[in-house]
Amino acid sequence: MKIAIVGGGPGGLYFAALMKQLDPSHDITLWERNAATDTFGFGVVFSDETLGGIGNADPVVAEYMSRRFARWSDIDIHFREETVTVGGQGFAAMSRKELLELLQRRCIELSVDVRFSTMAPPIEELEANYDLVLAADGVNSQIRAKYADAFGPDLDPRTNKYMWLGTDQVFEAFKFFVKETEWGVMQIHGYPYSDEGSTFIVEMHEDVWHAAGFDETANDVFPPGVSDEKAIAKIRSIFTEELGGYEVLSNNSKWLNFNTVRNQSWRKGNVVLVGDAAHTAHFSIGSGTKLAMEDSLALAACLHEHADMEAALSAYEAERRPVVASTQRAAQASLEWFERIGQYKDQDPTQFAFNLLTRSRRITQENLRLRDPEFAEAVDRNFADQQDLPTVAPAMFQPYRIGGLELKNRIVVSPMDMYSAVDGVPGDFHKVHLGSKALGGAGLVMTEMVCVSEAGRITPGCSGLYTDAQRDSWKEIVDFVHARSTAKIGAQIGHSGRKGSTRLMWEGIDEPLESGNWQAVGPSALPYGPGNQTPLELDRAGMDAIKEEFVAATLRADQAGFDLLELHAAHGYLLSSFLSPVSNRRSDEYGGSLENRLRFPLEVFDAVRAAWPAGKPVTVRISATDWIEGGNTSDDSVEIARAFVAHGAAGLDISTGQVAKEEKPAFGRSYQTPFADRIRQEIAEPAGVAVIAVGAISTYDDVNSVLLAGRADLVALGRTHLYDPQWTLHAAAEQEYQGPGAQWIPQFRAGRRKPPSSRTDAVRPRLSLLREPDSEATSAHLRWTPDTLAKEPSLLPSK
Repeated sequence: MKIAIVGGGPGGLYFAALMKQLDPSHDITLWERNAATDTFGFGVVFSDETLGGIGNADPVVAEYMSRRFARWSDIDIHFREETVTVGGQGFAAMSRKELLELLQRRCIELSVDVRFSTMAPPIEELEANYDLVLAADGVNSQIRAKYADAFGPDLDPRTNKYMWLGTDQVFEAFKFFVKETEWGVMQIHGYPYSDEGSTFIVEMHEDVWHAAGFDETANDVFPPGVSDEKAIAKIRSIFTEELGGYEVLSNNSKWLNFNTVRNQSWRKGNVVLVGDAAHTAHFSIGSGTKLAMEDSLALAACLHEHADMEAALSAYEAERRPVVASTQRAAQASLEWFERIGQYKDQDPTQFAFNLLTRSRRITQENLRLRDPEFAEAVDRNFADQQDLPTVAPAMFQPYRIGGLELKNRIVVSPMDMYSAVDGVPGDFHKVHLGSKALGGAGLVMTEMVCVSEAGRITPGCSGLYTDAQRDSWKEIVDFVHARSTAKIGAQIGHSGRKGSTRLMWEGIDEPLESGNWQAVGPSALPYGPGNQTPLELDRAGMDAIKEEFVAATLRADQAGFDLLELHAAHGYLLSSFLSPVSNRRSDEYGGSLENRLRFPLEVFDAVRAAWPAGKPVTVRISATDWIEGGNTSDDSVEIARAFVAHGAAGLDISTGQVAKEEKPAFGRSYQTPFADRIRQEIAEPAGVAVIAVGAISTYDDVNSVLLAGRADLVALGRTHLYDPQWTLHAAAEQEYQGPGAQWIPQFRAGRRKPPSSRTDAVRPRLSLLREPDSEATSAHLRWTPDTLAKEPSLLPSK
């Protein structure tokens, strides 16, 4: 093959070296516009997984890298004049300059034509004259920009400002310095990379950056290689204590906004993107160098395995995309956490440290328990101490009070529509469904959305509270839960709005009824989606009538004996559709501004709160984002939450979306939790109001992690409880918890231990005379000290 490579960073160099090793007859030319000695940055970090791949692909490079690594396992989190150290993480880093020199020499040794200080020929010329063109030209890729129609780039510049610096202070561990200054919170990401220095990345929100006067040089243009010395001098002054007398080092250092790069495709004909040209992941979660080298390894392997170019490039993208997507999801969660770091400035240091470590949702409580058991236990103790709880237990089994209602644990069975009522009357199915979840150990069991009128139903199978017969049937269910379990039960009431008069879920979710339909209503005459009924725009009389229906349903819910009432103002149903500008286009006092769009939902809430007994809590479910351009955002949800709290809501159930069919949710593990987290920090916790997190939370480990980090007070699980009605009790058994937070009823008590499976509990004989030391215990804390650096000569020839 005749191969052209544009970009002489680690990705391009490593690909050239690998291809030459696979077949020395490949004709490879690499262009790099910078000089060979122009190296920007300080240290790069690798995972053990990546190092294993490099070792298999090029043992010579891997051996040299291993000799130059700084290795450690500790993370030090400096926060509010305390240092929390967590071990067992495992890091390996080296100088970026040394890595580039190594790869350059390796390419020259293998006879790659490397042309430094040389601009590559036009891409059209390369396409025509080479079998393969590798675009390794970085985050500002000119090749990607040239063929934007083919690659479909999506660039997401973020709000935080950061500067990549170094220091001659050799850190012993990964360092997070979180500093509250007079202008706001600033943070340092620091780690050692050799026996001579450490990477020192300064980051802060753009508002803090402006307040601190760093925008003084915002309009200055710095040539390549020139650093922002005014800003660096100010950084030295601010972080004098953290530097401890050591120097700040610069290398092409200037303020940047991180840009998350995604592409719909990584290939066009014989042109293929790798590394930052194809994708970026925030520096707080991983190394762009690591991703680029992994790309190069996978691409070289796929080209070697497939004779056809199209098949090879297709295989490369199919192999790498899931890996990159997973990394980018974690990186997105991490960068957003650091963008909001100021909201955690009042947390206890131990909780803050746990919060920081679990920010990407890749690390959890159980994961930390394996890495550093002492820290994991300290987090549990701290959680109990901070909330004045009498005993230390898994967070999910600690009691919680929402308003005047005492819950035995923090697990909620999320409202789930069952579409199984007849004329709005719940029957035996609902009794078994909700009763089994109560017997299964949850602290609070919620009904599906119970409709306030016949016309307020979503489907013909939806339950209601608009007749006495419905009330009486609900009372039987409530009485069963109270008599047979220690769970509490709440009713969620709502009106379908423009999403009404549709089929049962399994007949076509949100699809209109073929017959027997009824008139849907909404704030505006806008259908939910193509094919849906156009709703009747409500006038004042219609709004008043619906408000009275909510009140009547509230009174019946109390008569049925429910412990808690939740107002459904999410998912595009009637109250939600008033809140969202996507569905509310009114020009009167109930449309337009957010204040106006809140008016009717708040009127309904006030009426419901007045009708519901003062000693019982009322919560509200909201959609914290519409996942659609022009819809409500996270900022809007904070103000919506603030308004409901001001009107007396005892809790906020934070979901997202389902407001319009054209939404584009960012699905992923615990993907809705950050919205609950923000509302809890900014609104709910200061007001003493509960926040319930929902959405793709399925393990007790994730539940505990959410609670311990302070992201929510309660966690609601839906599909998980459909899979296992006794999920809460099984979670207690797996954590070896026995206590008031998870009590088996007498009839089921014999099953409270997990049944043994084949030989898993077998007693193993001792087969050694002397016991080996506990490797996990002895390696939990590893610090980097320069005298551990190997000084063997290089295996590679000199330039």
